[in-house]
Amino acid sequence: MIYSMTAFARSDVSGDWGNLVCEIRSINHRYLELVLYLPDVLRALEMSMRDTIRKFVKRGKIECSIRYQPNANAAHSLFTVNEALVQALCQANEKISAYFPATSLVSPTDILRFPGVLEAKEADISTLRKQVFHLLEKTLKELVLSREREGAELKQLFFQRMDLIQLELAKVRTRLPQVIQEQQERLVKRFTDAKVELDPNRLEQEMVVFAQKIDVAEEVDRIETHITEIRRILNQGGAAGRRLDFLLQELNRESNTLGSKSVDNVLMHAAVEMKVLIEQVREQVQNVE
Repeated sequence: MIYSMTAFARSDVSGDWGNLVCEIRSINHRYLELVLYLPDVLRALEMSMRDTIRKFVKRGKIECSIRYQPNANAAHSLFTVNEALVQALCQANEKISAYFPATSLVSPTDILRFPGVLEAKEADISTLRKQVFHLLEKTLKELVLSREREGAELKQLFFQRMDLIQLELAKVRTRLPQVIQEQQERLVKRFTDAKVELDPNRLEQEMVVFAQKIDVAEEVDRIETHITEIRRILNQGGAAGRRLDFLLQELNRESNTLGSKSVDNVLMHAAVEMKVLIEQVREQVQNVE
């Protein structure tokens, strides 16, 4: 199974201690980047939470937000007020206010917003730890399921595009001998119209040179090989985004060579169609883990 890097999951849990809400957003990124938004009371759990997230996702930009609302009955036991800091802030406010008489007084809410005024008790972290990690793992599992569902849709899209590319390759294989035959007839007609004596050896040399110029057998074989490898990676699953991106770059390079060697409208059209299909897959592969 392959996984998309775009997903969203949300979970919440409530108890006598209060309410926790966890939201995780995932978008595509070259590597794994974790961004956590936590209340001050949960800051001590950040490193452990990062380790937990890494167990579930391997690539993408992950934004994890946890909101905590204590119950009214328990709120008084969750925090202590740094009275020394509050006193210092009030004294500083009085001194500053002397220079700005018209300025309104600072409210208690403004004081509470200052970092360090409310201090979380260490015991509260141990009380919440189990609930936080249970909620985090639950949300991560939902996120992975969402990434898996979208990854399954992308996988089917990739298989469809590979089938269409192989149809274009079949047109190339079928058309190439006809192109060589038509070119031979065209050369013969030119010699006949010019009333020039036809030298069989010269004609054979011209056809050998032409066949070498338009020979795309190697390109076609390599495209087939890349498609086979892409199918294998898709069936194998896991973190496949980077490998798929590399193979699609190679597919694009071979299709460019195929187009540059084309001297026939059918071959040229097949090369263009393949490039369009490859580009469609490349755009979506950027979103694969």
